[in-house]
Amino acid sequence: MRQLLLASLLFPLSHVLIASTPFRAALVHRFGEKRYFLGYSALAAAALVWLIAAYRQAPAVPLWDAPRWFQHALAPIILTSIILMVGGLTTPNPVVVKSHKLFDRPEIVRGILRITRNPFFWGVGLTAVAHVIILGDVAALLGFGSAALLGLAGAPLLDAKKRRTHGRAWEAFAAATSDIPFLAIIQGRQRLEWREIGLWRISVGLGVFLVALALHPALLSACLMD
Repeated sequence: MRQLLLASLLFPLSHVLIASTPFRAALVHRFGEKRYFLGYSALAAAALVWLIAAYRQAPAVPLWDAPRWFQHALAPIILTSIILMVGGLTTPNPVVVKSHKLFDRPEIVRGILRITRNPFFWGVGLTAVAHVIILGDVAALLGFGSAALLGLAGAPLLDAKKRRTHGRAWEAFAAATSDIPFLAIIQGRQRLEWREIGLWRISVGLGVFLVALALHPALLSACLMD
């Protein structure tokens, strides 16, 4: 369990302490943008691999037993979260690494970005939280909790970094979007356009969800009747 504890700390810290602090600028100045990016990517990948390996080796220590009805209620949240991740990975977004030139593109706020400007972060965060609740053990709390922390805390940290580095371009983008899903739509600053999201993205998200159910006995049991 100690390995999992250390891995669960390294995974979010490897992102937050490097990419979202002045330490990043110092590293870029010392090694150059390309070498920094390669090194940062390697560290993030290694941290994720260690987290997965440590989670798989951790003993099962139960904390709670989530009620069946609550597990069923989480299934639509997991599906929505996966669609957010798919949309976040496939929709042009100026907040993504090396995509800042998109700030200058007219009407860049389309599709999933109308719902949230950080769809991938929210998808990861909500999916991880749902796993913690369904599995209800120490390993899940540490492993998936680490991913949830990175997902839910990473979005505002990324917003703050983009605000510092892109000034007016960021302010215009932020005025037309929201970090919290659907908030900009509720406030009347944006409108929902389902067709822009794309039926294929929703279909891919549904497919990933069904495959995950087939490969994940705990989730499958939560979504099927006894």
